[in-house]
Order: sequence, then C-alpha cells, then structure tokens
Amino acid sequence: MVKNKREVFEEIVARFVELKNTSELMIDLAYSSLMLNSKELADEVQRLEEYVDNLHTDFELLALTSDFKKEEASGFLGLIRLGVATEKIADAAAEIAEVVLRGIEPHPVLKLAIKEAEETVTQACVTADSPLVNKTLKEARVHEETGMWVLAIRRGEKSLRPKPDTVIYAGDILLASGYAQGVEDLKKLASPEQTCKVE
Repeated sequence: MVKNKREVFEEIVARFVELKNTSELMIDLAYSSLMLNSKELADEVQRLEEYVDNLHTDFELLALTSDFKKEEASGFLGLIRLGVATEKIADAAAEIAEVVLRGIEPHPVLKLAIKEAEETVTQACVTADSPLVNKTLKEARVHEETGMWVLAIRRGEKSLRPKPDTVIYAGDILLASGYAQGVEDLKKLASPEQTCKVE
C-alpha cells in the first residue's frame, strides 16, 4: 500500500518524537546509573544507545527518501538537524553510563551521595497474572505498594519514560529504584508466581 504525503509526514514526526523521548530517557537513566552506581541502569543506557542509532538512521532515510517537493521538504532539514542533536544526546548518555560500566572510581562527593542514599536499582518483569496488568502507573500505585519508583518501562526493544497514564502490560520490564527492602515486594507484585526472570 502506497502511503500518501500526510501519512509519510506523520511517520517522520512520530520517529522524531521517539528519538527525542528516548534520548531524554537515556540522560535520566545515565545520571541515575552514576548516582546509584548501578550497572543495570548503565547497561540499559548502552542498549538504548544502539536502539537510538538504528532509529536515527531509519528516521533520516525516511525523511531523505520521502517524495515531497523541494518547498515542502525544506522544513525537514531542521528536523534532520534536530535528529542529529538527539543522537548526540544519546551518545553523551552512553558516555556517562560507560563510567559505571568501566568501574571508574566515583568522585568522593558521588561516593558520599551514594552512601547516604541507601537506594538500589532493580528490574522486574510483569507476568500475565500480575495485578499490575492493564493498569496505569497511577492506578497501580507501585510506589505506595513497594516503596520503589519506576524509572523506565522496557517494552520489547523500546524503553519508555513512565507517566501516570502509562499502561502496564504483561511482558513489560520495570526498571525501578528505591530502598532495598522494596525489591522483593516489587518482584512479587510484578510476577506473583515468580515465573519471570529478567535477562
């Protein structure tokens, strides 16, 4: 099926929005990985960096191969430049995460902040029998139930920055931070039968 110009334009915009949102999420996760000295979050940032590289390539190819007239396509130049900027943000986030993955000794100020925080990071996969399934984050009340804050939701290849109206689905992986006592509570809430393990 051949797409009309409006559909192509909407697809270009949707890809750009995904690029922007993913690079913003990566910066949040990278700083959290540094502050919490979390290899799990740093690994997620690295995984997302590769995803953004592929997304950026697809975005540019779609914009460059669209069948718009010169005057219609001139606005795409700005979008392409913004796409390059979002990819640079993603690269910067990966560099921050690399500090954690390489085991570089944190600055004394960061060490003190990590020690004072007493926080940890965990991942929990949501199984079909979880009471979280098909609820929004607001309805699920994850923080109230477990003391853990959901930092990101991995859904397939994508990672989403959670909002109160974000719906949780079976198969989602929740990346969360909070006090260590809440880790087991989160995992039981996400996977009551403990049948799901995060790779």
